[in-house]
Amino acid sequence: MNQIPNNQNICFKKVDYDLSGLLHYIDIGDIGLPDIQRPFIWSNTKVRDLFDSMYRGFPVGYLLFWSNAGIANTKAIGTEDKRHDVPNLLIVDGQQRLTSLYAVFRGKTILDSDYKERKIEIAFNPLEGKFEVTDAAIRKDVSWVPNISDLWAFHSTSYSAIKAFMQRLESNRVITPADEKKIAGNIDRLFDVQKYPFTALEISAAVEEEAVSDIFVRINSLGAKLNQADFILTLLSVFWEDGRKQLESFCRDSYFPPKTSDKPSSFNYFIQPHPDVLLRVSIAIGFYRGRLKSVYHILRGKDPDTDEITPQMRDRQFTILREAQEIVLNLTNWHSFFKCLVAAGYRGSEMINSDITLIYAYAMFLIGKTRFGLSYYDLERLIGRWFIATSISSRYIGSFESEVDADLRKLKDLTGKDDYIRTLENIIATTLTSDFWTINLPERLESSSAVNPQYFAYLAAQNKLNAPILFSDKKIHELLDPVLHPNKKPLEKHHIFPRACLERQGIKEINRINQIANFALLDWSDNIDISDSPPSEYVPILKQRFSDENWKQMCDLHALPEGWENMTYDNFLEERRKLMANIIKRGYDAL
Repeated sequence: MNQIPNNQNICFKKVDYDLSGLLHYIDIGDIGLPDIQRPFIWSNTKVRDLFDSMYRGFPVGYLLFWSNAGIANTKAIGTEDKRHDVPNLLIVDGQQRLTSLYAVFRGKTILDSDYKERKIEIAFNPLEGKFEVTDAAIRKDVSWVPNISDLWAFHSTSYSAIKAFMQRLESNRVITPADEKKIAGNIDRLFDVQKYPFTALEISAAVEEEAVSDIFVRINSLGAKLNQADFILTLLSVFWEDGRKQLESFCRDSYFPPKTSDKPSSFNYFIQPHPDVLLRVSIAIGFYRGRLKSVYHILRGKDPDTDEITPQMRDRQFTILREAQEIVLNLTNWHSFFKCLVAAGYRGSEMINSDITLIYAYAMFLIGKTRFGLSYYDLERLIGRWFIATSISSRYIGSFESEVDADLRKLKDLTGKDDYIRTLENIIATTLTSDFWTINLPERLESSSAVNPQYFAYLAAQNKLNAPILFSDKKIHELLDPVLHPNKKPLEKHHIFPRACLERQGIKEINRINQIANFALLDWSDNIDISDSPPSEYVPILKQRFSDENWKQMCDLHALPEGWENMTYDNFLEERRKLMANIIKRGYDAL
């Protein structure tokens, strides 16, 4: 163990480990994970790259530990119990690397960012010395070790692993002496990864939690690894542990339906938020801020005039955050907000293209309800219109924080509910101008994107207007309701001008064939009957099912122009986009 010279201004020491030693300390619980860490792990691709770098002897960065001074609020890596309840070292920086290495070397289950347990499977090709993320093809290919976790689970030495791989490979191909040498060398080298050297900086146990939090933030700021929400979650872990636990528990419960009907839950069909997403709502209603960078300094207790950080200021700010989070995590508020979306015609996550747009609509709902005392009747209409407006205008897409900041500043000093309603309606009116409805919106519908917010608004409007499925008496809500379609995607789109039909006309570009204006919700049976026939052939047959009035009404609610079946494709698209924009406005006006 090498230590840096003693210096009263330095709060850490340098310690060298090899990987096998680190894994052992994790096994017995001597190395643990403090709650200041982020609740997500790397992708399998990034784990593969880590193993490749270590295999080649490349540096993969140092680790930062904190000598534990009896802190009980810790979490262990993995999901099983440890020999030591309280670890001696807490990971401040390097969680992702150690979690990934431990999961692979020990074949352990980890908890991913969606609160689901899974294993990381990395494959190795001993002939090529190459790593890949395991897939179905690799599992069938005898030239690969499909899961390197098995090497250490079933073989105590590299010799045993080499022998087993050779026997498997010989069943499929001839192995030359050169192949044998290469295989043996590469598997030996893989086993030697256990000896890979790590350097760790260990922060003294005498350093207080706030200072460790600051060190963590400063280190990760240098590499831009964290966003501002992560920094604020770090502060929550240090100064309000219960608040972070409540936030994470609420988010975790939103993923899974409750086991019993009598137990309220945050589960819903619209969003399964991560803690940093809901944190934005608390900050919006507590501080009327959209930029999280400034809020981090506020929560640290920094005076905006003197830049001085004081515990008194910090305590006041955390009191505001506590009160805001209590409102945000209130289940009655949570589910009442989703009723506003349902009233606007939206039915679930399949119709939501932006979680940010949704959660700031939730913030506006809460401000209206808790600060200005709006009734649910008023909120249902106002928030439904707000969500449609911010969604179809892409108001909060891209660099949205400045836009959110500007909107919230307009609300901060209002005094009554009439002012609040008027302010939101003014923002909506300046966004959804007459030119937006007649020019901009049809242009935005000229897209083949599968997650187009304008198309989702069109479907919501059809639902609001009680439109039938095309060529059917059934209603569109039967296809949109996620409760009725638990095992498959509820949105079943089909081409009005079939692909094969267009290709026969020389139209072969996929983005042109898959234009939003060429899609409608159909029954599978009708789609099969239509096959690849052009509208001029299948429409006269299907039209016989309906009276002239019902046919006209159905075409109207599906934005189909008069005589559409005989139009050229490009003319049809242009005219239908205008009518689709009008359907969206009719649904919006119905609120």
